[in-house]
Amino acid sequence: MGTIYRRSDNWPRPWHCARPTQGLTLLAAQHRSLAFALALITAILWGVLPLALRVLLPAMDTFTITWYRFGSAALVVGAFLAHRAALPRPLRLSTLLRALLVVAVIGLTINYTLFVVGVRLTTPAIAQTVTQLSSIFLLLGGLLIYREKFSRRQWLGLTLLFGGLLLFFNRRLPEIFSSHSHLGVGVLLLAMGSLAWACYGLAQKRLLREYSSAQILWLLYVGGFLLLLPLVHPARLLSLSAAQGWALVFCCFNTLIAYGAYAKAMSLGEVTRVSATLTTSPLFALLGSALAALWVPEFAAAETPNLLTIIGACGVVGGSAVCALARSPA
Repeated sequence: MGTIYRRSDNWPRPWHCARPTQGLTLLAAQHRSLAFALALITAILWGVLPLALRVLLPAMDTFTITWYRFGSAALVVGAFLAHRAALPRPLRLSTLLRALLVVAVIGLTINYTLFVVGVRLTTPAIAQTVTQLSSIFLLLGGLLIYREKFSRRQWLGLTLLFGGLLLFFNRRLPEIFSSHSHLGVGVLLLAMGSLAWACYGLAQKRLLREYSSAQILWLLYVGGFLLLLPLVHPARLLSLSAAQGWALVFCCFNTLIAYGAYAKAMSLGEVTRVSATLTTSPLFALLGSALAALWVPEFAAAETPNLLTIIGACGVVGGSAVCALARSPA
């Protein structure tokens, strides 16, 4: 008999013979990378969305824009779910869950609508910066409703965010608190929209035990579409210019792709890291506004931020990220 040679574990192995733990580690790393990429896509799309809205607003009212966004997203997501025979049946839900679904529909519809109004009254960068309050309202809602706890780092992040907001508006604080200023009304409506988004998020957290994120989004899109139906003017679509028509198409696809990428990122990566990545959307709004002003200054005036404004924007992003990444005490 010939000598039997035992291969050492130190020998290099081909990729298909890699240890199982190495394969799982590689797969987890790929999932984290993909989750980060999808979250970054969402942050970019949310950051540049106000620019498209500024193009569209002179020719179409707030309710009609939101109605078209909900309707187009409902059609695509509904076709996807129907193909998989996975359309949800909300009438089978309990009374409590149906009430939560109504809360989620109203909350998301108010958020979408007030965001468009806020963009009209402020600027894209201001709109995206103020809407960072939504994550804080969501955390506070978890604190009150789901009895979650805040760590010291989360309280630090909350303080950093509010300090960043004060610095971001350092030149406009008198204008915000003036009774004759559209800016102050816009900031207030954006904050109210952020609170409505938190109500939607808290209701969705319970509904996710019954349905997938795609099923819930379809119900919300259909509900918002029906809720806005008495207030819309669909015929205004015919009066849009070519640029405004493309802006509407972008807004509709933005709703579909951004939330789809967000949902997929949440399923692949850690919730805290995905949320932290999304906090960069105000920076993309600032960058987008500056670039857009080079080509179309009449609808996207440059923010011309000073040093305190830039520091404030970074403070808002950093505070939101700290709140998302910091672990709550057990």
